[in-house]
Amino acid sequence: MARRLSYSARYTHAPEKLYEAQCTRQYWDDMMAGFQMISPHCEVEDFRADETGMKVILKQHIGRDQLPAIAQTVLMKDMVITREESFGPFDPDNTKGDYTASIPAGPGSLTGSQELLRTETGCTLRKTTEVKVFIPFVNGKLEQLMLVNVVDLFRAEAEYAKDWIDKNL
Repeated sequence: MARRLSYSARYTHAPEKLYEAQCTRQYWDDMMAGFQMISPHCEVEDFRADETGMKVILKQHIGRDQLPAIAQTVLMKDMVITREESFGPFDPDNTKGDYTASIPAGPGSLTGSQELLRTETGCTLRKTTEVKVFIPFVNGKLEQLMLVNVVDLFRAEAEYAKDWIDKNL
């Protein structure tokens, strides 16, 4: 059974600024450099931004010994996460996109949609995530663990985005 989560990050920046940041290769390169404090093998594998929108593919290697015990029972090797994020063309009121995260031979899936919405005080980035784990007996625990980690990731990325925009745009 899949589990869902909605998360909203609120910004005082206009949606144009957040979109511009996400359409800048340096934004993603800098983010991956920050992730290297946690996991030394992080990279932007591919990036595209044009009038049709943006798409980025991120790859992160996490050592098996860094995984929670319940995840180590399922994964016998280091975990390699491939994450794809995209946005369509900028719409001043509601820019839509999606994201996925996958692990080769992984026990589940993570998919989501995202919307960049204008607000009276700036903008909100709303992410709706669905996780599924296909292993009986531990699927619920692993799904919940994934969602907790996704919320932590989204919070950290929201702080990163605020700081990056303040320093670069």
